[in-house]
Amino acid sequence: MTPGRGEGGGGAQQALVGVVLVSHSAEVAASVAELAQGLAAGGPVVPVAAAGGTSAGGLGTSAELVVAAAREVDRGAGVALLADLGSSVLTVKALLLEDELPPDSLLVDAPFVEGAVAAVVTASAGAPLAQVAEAAAEAYTYRKA
Repeated sequence: MTPGRGEGGGGAQQALVGVVLVSHSAEVAASVAELAQGLAAGGPVVPVAAAGGTSAGGLGTSAELVVAAAREVDRGAGVALLADLGSSVLTVKALLLEDELPPDSLLVDAPFVEGAVAAVVTASAGAPLAQVAEAAAEAYTYRKA
């Protein structure tokens, strides 16, 4: 997992939405987390965790890694979870149904890379969970041509 950085210094801290990136690949999740945090730099950066691959280090999705990542980034303002493909989405949905994730956890319907960047940038500005999810979902409308 990739812990968040720049979570403030001294004084009272604003509760920020945490972001969890769930991928079938630990390397993909960690790289997207690094990219999103780098593009959000310049202010407080929200806690971001990568939950990629299986517990044994292979390709796949681990419910245990997702739960640990969500707990790691939970600061009381909600947790936005973005997933890459099929079973990672199903894993997050199952964890939400089973109430295994922190309160106010939300699976965000967004493209993985662009949505992650939008979520981290928006959350870093102090936006609430609903606005973070909306910004990430809007990434579906980004046109490249």
